[in-house]
Amino acid sequence: MKRFGEFIRQLSLSQQLAAIIFFLISFFTAFFFVYLTGSVENVIREQMYTTLETSQNMIVSLYSGESVEDFTKNQLRRALTNSQMHLIVDIQDIMDGSQDPNIQYISSESDISLVRQELAENNDLVQKMMEKGIAVYLKNFKQDVHGHMAVNGVDYCYSVRLMNDGTSNVLMSYMDENYAQDAKDMMINSILYITVMAFCFIFLIMMIWVVSLIHPLNQIRNYIEKVKAGKEAELHLNRKDEIGELADALVSMREELLRQEKIKEEMIHNISHDLKTPIATIKSYGESIKDGIYPYQTLEKSVDVIIENADRLENKVHSLLYMNRVEYLISQDAEGVVTNMKEVIEKVLLNIAVIRSDVRIETDVEEIFFDGLWESWRVVVENILENALRYAQSVIVIHLSEEEGLTIANDGPSMDESRIETLFKPYEKGEGGRFGLGLSIVSKVVKANHYQVRGENTADGVIFRIYRDKPKNKPERKQKGGRGKNRRENKGENRTEEKNESVSNPEEHS
Repeated sequence: MKRFGEFIRQLSLSQQLAAIIFFLISFFTAFFFVYLTGSVENVIREQMYTTLETSQNMIVSLYSGESVEDFTKNQLRRALTNSQMHLIVDIQDIMDGSQDPNIQYISSESDISLVRQELAENNDLVQKMMEKGIAVYLKNFKQDVHGHMAVNGVDYCYSVRLMNDGTSNVLMSYMDENYAQDAKDMMINSILYITVMAFCFIFLIMMIWVVSLIHPLNQIRNYIEKVKAGKEAELHLNRKDEIGELADALVSMREELLRQEKIKEEMIHNISHDLKTPIATIKSYGESIKDGIYPYQTLEKSVDVIIENADRLENKVHSLLYMNRVEYLISQDAEGVVTNMKEVIEKVLLNIAVIRSDVRIETDVEEIFFDGLWESWRVVVENILENALRYAQSVIVIHLSEEEGLTIANDGPSMDESRIETLFKPYEKGEGGRFGLGLSIVSKVVKANHYQVRGENTADGVIFRIYRDKPKNKPERKQKGGRGKNRRENKGENRTEEKNESVSNPEEHS
C-alpha cells in the first residue's frame, strides 16, 4: 500500500486521470459480465413467467366464455408473443391410457400442421410437459405452477394450470430460449449504451476539470520560475477556490518579501552609516592623539570619546551577531526541556536593576515552567525588560502565572496602532526612523517554543504578553523543569555574568 501511494504521488494529473479511467472501465466491465448479466437473466425469466401467465389468462378467459372481448382463435394467435406454445390437454384421456388424447394447440404460428410437426420432432419436451400437467391435475393446484427446465440442450420456461372449466383439461405453456436471448441482448445493449453515454459525459467533465486545474497550476509554476530567476512576474487567477487562494498567497508572499528586502537594504544602509560614524570618530581621534593633538581638550577626555564610540560600535555589532546566534539557539534540540521562568526573571532583574534606578519594578511571579532552553528565555525576558525600561516613566509590573503566562507592563507612552502590527517583524523602523532587532528576536524564540507574543496599549501604558492557548499540566512541568535546569545550570552560570550579553537594542520602541 505504501509503494502504491508513492507510485500515485509520482504521477501527473493527466496520468492520474488516465489511471482513474482505466479503473472505471475495468470496474464496469466486471460489473457487466459478472453481476449485471446474472441479474438481467433473472429479470427476463420473471418477465417470461409474467408473459406466459398473461397469455394463459387470455386463453382461460376465452374458453370459459368470460372474455371481455370477443376473441377468435386467430385473434388469439396474433396476440401471443413469438416463441410461445400452449397445449390444452385432457389429462383424463392420458390417465385412461388413450393413445390419441385430445390436444388443442394454440401458437402464434397460424399453420397448425407445422406446429404438430415441430411437437412430433420434439417428443421429449411434450412428454415432460405432459408429466407436469398430470402432476398439476392430481394435486389440483389452485394457482399456476411455473419453472425453468432444459430439454435436449435447450432452455424453456413453462407454466401449467388447470382450465377450471369443469373438465379435466390442463393448460400447459412454454417458451424457448430465443425470446429470452433476444430480450437479454436488447436489455444489455440498452444498459450498455446508456452507460457508455454517461461514462463519456463524465469523462468529458473530468477532462474539463483536470484542464481547469493544470492550466492555473502551470501559470503558478511559471510565476515561481520567473520570481526565482529575479524577473518581473505577474499572476492573475480569477478563481475563488483553493488554487485561487494559493495564487493570492504566493503574490502576497512575493510582495512581502520585496517589502522586507527593501526594508533590509535600507536597514543595511542605515547600519552602515551608523557604523561608519563611530569608526571615523575613533580613527580620527586616534590619529590626532598619535600626532600629539588632543581633539577634546585633554588626553583623558579624548580617550573617553574613543571609548564611548567603541561602546556604540560594540553594541551595534553585538546586535547583528546575536541575530544570527539566535537561529542557533532556537534550532537546538529542546525536546522535553523546560525552564523555570521565575528563576529567569529573578536572574535578569539582578543584572539590569541598575540601568534605571528611578524606575520601580513590581513583580508577582509564580513558579511556572516554559518549554525551551534557559538561555533563550533569558534573552527574551532581557530584551522586553530593557525595552520597557527605555520608555517607562516610573514603574514596570511583571506578572507570571499559569493562567495568563508572562506579562511585562510599563507606564510609558502608548504605541501607534500601525506600529503594533509590525512590532515583531525584523528590519522594521522604530521611533525616529531607526531600526531594531530586539523584538524580532523575541518573536523568533517565542514562536520556536510554540508560544505566542503580543504587544498592546493599555490605559496606563504598554504591555507585552507571552502565553500559550493550551498550557500543559503544571506537575509535569515541575518534574521536567528540575532536569532541564540542571542540564543547563553550569553552562548558564557564566553566561549570566557576562556584561549585557542579551540583545538590547537602543533603537527599539515598545
